[in-house]
Amino acid sequence: MESADRAMLEYAAKLTLEPWNMVEADVIALREAGFSDAGILDINQVTGYYAFVNRLADGLGVELEGFWLNCEQSE
Repeated sequence: MESADRAMLEYAAKLTLEPWNMVEADVIALREAGFSDAGILDINQVTGYYAFVNRLADGLGVELEGFWLNCEQSE
């Protein structure tokens, strides 16, 4: 895995699992991995949106569509 990919995934995982621990150094690590400010904003927004939508669905008891259930079973 490329270092930029790893930096992006580490950032996304931390933002998802422990957002209260995010610090400026997390953003700096993405810049050092080659991401622009616009790219960092994209990573942040996609990560946050994914968490938001999943919490809405989980909180309302939304069931997965059959297509997604079939994908999980084939893995």
